[in-house]
Amino acid sequence: MTPTLEISRGRFLQNLAAVQERIGPARLMLAMKDDAYGHGVEWAVAAAIDAARPVEMFGGYDVHTSLRIRERAEQATVFAWASSTDEEVELALHARIELGVGDADYLSRVIDVSRRLGRTARVHLKIDTGLHRNGIRPEDWSRVVADAMTAQRAGAIEVVGVWSHLAEASDAEDDESARAFREAVDVVRAMGGAPASLHLTASAASWWRPELRGTVCRIGAFCYGIRSADGPEIPGVAPIAALRARVIEDRGDDVVIGVGSFHGLPSILAGASIGTPGGMREIVRIDQTRTLVRGWSGARVGDMTTVFGPGDQDEPDATTLAERIGTVGEEIITRLTGTVRRVIED
Repeated sequence: MTPTLEISRGRFLQNLAAVQERIGPARLMLAMKDDAYGHGVEWAVAAAIDAARPVEMFGGYDVHTSLRIRERAEQATVFAWASSTDEEVELALHARIELGVGDADYLSRVIDVSRRLGRTARVHLKIDTGLHRNGIRPEDWSRVVADAMTAQRAGAIEVVGVWSHLAEASDAEDDESARAFREAVDVVRAMGGAPASLHLTASAASWWRPELRGTVCRIGAFCYGIRSADGPEIPGVAPIAALRARVIEDRGDDVVIGVGSFHGLPSILAGASIGTPGGMREIVRIDQTRTLVRGWSGARVGDMTTVFGPGDQDEPDATTLAERIGTVGEEIITRLTGTVRRVIED
């Protein structure tokens, strides 16, 4: 029996509404990297644009994911922040995808492709505010911005945004990053730019540090109900995915369920507990395609268990499992892609 990743469209829409309410008046950019954190891009885009308060901005990380988003969201703003090849830049410009630019060489290549195609590239310049996950260094910022403004006056690009990543190591460091970000925006404006999309914060900082929000918040994990590692529960937000597996063998004291390391369940999760009809039960051993779990009174072949999810069987969420092995909730979910049956439910 193939394990199933059951995904609730209703919970997803509730999460979107809770996030939008929390971050207002900033706009939500729904991050969709890694196939929407393993949940699937296409259905999620369709649901988001049909929500009571439609999502109007999406972050695809790379150009190819952004193209999938564009197919479902013709009028939305779509942002690809990974540096791309010239061929990918060309595809992005044809599809009206906005590009994150974090170094002078990439800016030069985007300008060259734009001139060759005769299409104005809409770009978001990235300032390195301390995380060092690419981004233009502060000492180079004025020079690169000057080059961008020259290209903007020539019609090759339009600087529509300034952005960065927070390290989220401490409040003090994030405050310093925010100061560097504001100074970078001031430089762009002083040189004649008018970037409307100012985005510094991702899920956690967007939720908990309102003073750091710009005009846009890039939020992925929280919209799918994945909390931060070692972080608190998020009011109004619940996991939208549940990994279900049926009992395929009853051994008396233990049962065997039909999910294993082949499906993406890390074998080192032995010792964790999952949800069953008899309550929480400990994982004894994870093999390639099956997992041995402590049994319960009345257990039968065909019974459904829940490895992680919103708590319907008192099961842990994906982040709780991830914390046991030093990773994050979205990695637990994305490992399952392609090996389990994904079902979208209302």
